[in-house]
Amino acid sequence: MIDRIYWKRKIEECWKQKSILWLSGVRRSGKTVLCKSLDSITYFDCELPSVREVLSNTESFLEKTKGQRLVLDEIHKLKNPSELLKIAADYYPETRIIATGSSTLGASKRFSDTLTGRKTSLWLTPMTAEDLKDFNQTDIETRLHSGGLPPFFLGEREENRFQEWIDSFWSRDISELFNLGRKSSFQKMLELLFVQSGSIFEATRFAHLCEASRQTIHNYLAILQETWVAHTVRPFSSRKSNEIVAAPKIYAFDTGFVCHFKGWNTLRKEDLGLLWEHYTLNQMHSYFQRPGVRYWRDKQGHEIDFIILDQTQNPITVECKWDANGFDSRNLQVFRKKYSQGENWVVCRHTLQEYTQLINGLPVRFMGMEEMTSRLASCRL
Repeated sequence: MIDRIYWKRKIEECWKQKSILWLSGVRRSGKTVLCKSLDSITYFDCELPSVREVLSNTESFLEKTKGQRLVLDEIHKLKNPSELLKIAADYYPETRIIATGSSTLGASKRFSDTLTGRKTSLWLTPMTAEDLKDFNQTDIETRLHSGGLPPFFLGEREENRFQEWIDSFWSRDISELFNLGRKSSFQKMLELLFVQSGSIFEATRFAHLCEASRQTIHNYLAILQETWVAHTVRPFSSRKSNEIVAAPKIYAFDTGFVCHFKGWNTLRKEDLGLLWEHYTLNQMHSYFQRPGVRYWRDKQGHEIDFIILDQTQNPITVECKWDANGFDSRNLQVFRKKYSQGENWVVCRHTLQEYTQLINGLPVRFMGMEEMTSRLASCRL
């Protein structure tokens, strides 16, 4: 069992704040294995009828496990999971509980109470740069091609693994949590999302290809966001007349699925930039623990990959480049004529040590993923 030190530390930090931790992430992201690797844990798989029977008498269960560290895996299988967690938070604060699920807490129809003020939440993203260290792996191209779900990354090579994941996602997450009909339309949209990941989202086009209404497409997208499968990156703008102000970009959750549905059986040099952009976004998500990263684009087609803010609300530009030599400053020049304050970052694969270069009068910091992550502490969304 691989010791995921980075995520174990985050769990302990969450438990110092609240006794209840909601641990979410897509299916096969490693939630169960991570929980079982924690010290002094008592594990309960709520998919088992015998376990649900034990937990049905909430007060008796909490009394018997008082002061312990508990994992309630797939807790949405219980009839009233929010009641159990609410009682535990209010009357058994010395008991530490991790409840797991594949979506945000408020997304599940099983939760009548989102436990506001009684819990902390932790989003287990696909594998990060810290995970690669914990897994003792340095081949970033394998991470980009195989994806960030640990079983896939570590060598699971079944031909149908991606389709099996989608089938499981539909049957165990979508059908159970959302009572959604029209499986074919939903799965068509999911496949299109993987193929077009990183592009501007056009609901009308998706509706035509999926043979569904625009409203249905927006409903599908909301569900994919709640289950961490799709991420919306909205435009940064001060509503200047020539800026894109409303059209979001949509990113799929994992580079492995992007590669599979694009038919990239082997990676070409021109594929790496898009995948590195996805990986950089994933790293920022794991740090900030919520969506909210922006992008910038004007009506002339100038674009900045990502925008985050510094402590004084100035926009930091984040450009993602597999090779630092591929950086072209023209888009940055246009952006900084409109927004003069803020740092300029270029996150590169092969930059081993951070350095600053003055390009056409603008200071630009070139950095690797590790350096970018350390700098996020002084930023916000």
